Amino acid sequence: MALTAKIKEVEFGVGDKVKVVQKLDKRESTFEGIVIKIKGRGLGATFTVRKIGEAGIGIEKIFPLNLPSIDKVVVVKRGVEGVHRAKLYYIRKKSPSEIEMIFKKAAIRRAPKIQKIKKVKKVRKSSKKRA
Repeated sequence: MALTAKIKEVEFGVGDKVKVVQKLDKRESTFEGIVIKIKGRGLGATFTVRKIGEAGIGIEKIFPLNLPSIDKVVVVKRGVEGVHRAKLYYIRKKSPSEIEMIFKKAAIRRAPKIQKIKKVKKVRKSSKKRA
């Protein structure tokens, strides 16, 4: 199970928000969403991108990695560091605000260790009994 894939020197992974640009005849078509799975190896490898369309309806599109009509893939937002699974099917049942937690987890993991610790432990004063 692959967590990352590469198209034309652009590496992306499961959980990343990407924009896929395809050349269809004389026009360009873009599809922007979250990569929910990367499947297979070699010529049969595919990746699935999911976006939320009109009225909250989810739209998924499966792209082969070696599809010649794919002009470019642009990584809009990194989220692969906040993902623990290869297939994110559970995203289908989540709201957009819950999905945003993936990107928050990824940002925390990318931050330096000094900034990673946000909670400061409060030192409590020990209460001594006076005799």
